[in-house]
Amino acid sequence: MYHASLWQPNADILTLQKRAQLLKTIRAFFDDLEVMEVDTQCLSLGSISDPHIEVLTCETRSLGEDLTYYLQTSPEYAMKRLLCAGSDSIYQLGKVFRAEDVGRRHSIEFTMLEWYRVGFDHWQLMAEIETLLSVLLNESALKCERLSYQNAFLQHTQLDPFTAALSQLQEYAHQHTEYGLQEDDRDTLLELIFSSVIEPAIGQVSPCFIHSYPASQAALAKTHVDDTGNQVAARFELYWQGMELANGYHELTDAEEQSRRFVQDKAARYSLKRAERQFDERLISALQSGMPECAGVALGVDRLLMLMCCKTHISDVLPFAHDRA
Repeated sequence: MYHASLWQPNADILTLQKRAQLLKTIRAFFDDLEVMEVDTQCLSLGSISDPHIEVLTCETRSLGEDLTYYLQTSPEYAMKRLLCAGSDSIYQLGKVFRAEDVGRRHSIEFTMLEWYRVGFDHWQLMAEIETLLSVLLNESALKCERLSYQNAFLQHTQLDPFTAALSQLQEYAHQHTEYGLQEDDRDTLLELIFSSVIEPAIGQVSPCFIHSYPASQAALAKTHVDDTGNQVAARFELYWQGMELANGYHELTDAEEQSRRFVQDKAARYSLKRAERQFDERLISALQSGMPECAGVALGVDRLLMLMCCKTHISDVLPFAHDRA
């Protein structure tokens, strides 16, 4: 609700100064690496395929035509189109939007750092993130833990996410959340268990990379068979003090496989009774022209600043949060 009296910023001026310095240091880091900054559109005629992320839309009329634009939830598709056009390694630092409930760590509008490194795999990108964090936190000896998705489950739940029976996952989820027994989607159950049991336990002392997710959670990542025979995604997420900070992939470059996953996502949205939307098929066309081998990651800048400033609510690091926007 709009309140004319709420004119002052949410964050104090000292925090805003730290925010400005953080953005400046990020740009200097990539400038030193000769990674080009790009500035893609916030509005797009096509949207992402992820069935679990809802988008904000904008209706307008242009040149006699009614148009629906989608506000970007990530600059990923646009940046990949640039990679296919020959941009080489690129990064973007800007606003993204998601139609989700606001909360302690969530805002409808937030700042994302996303970058793609041509010639890298996800292991090399994890090492570069570790270097970036060392610079931003001014900690030369910073070391991030690396833990596979399977080992994270085994250590903290004694369940193997690849072999546990559906009934075991349902019962465990029911014991630790208000859901579980009626849920029959395996990945949903794994996510419930991970977020309620594992996430609060990892990365408490130093940041922790969780890697080698099940292939069914591959999103836009390559997949492969690991040493134990499991089909896994070349994907990682970074957690620190109970906060998910980053999500990265060894990027999928196969247009045919990406198109197949779009079809799967569309079916998943239908089964979940989610609103139909126009997927951005231009990504498929770009991949068909050829995308270089690369790894990419998105990092939540506001969440990182929360940790750096010892803040407990995302509103405390924003100039004007949702209630004062």
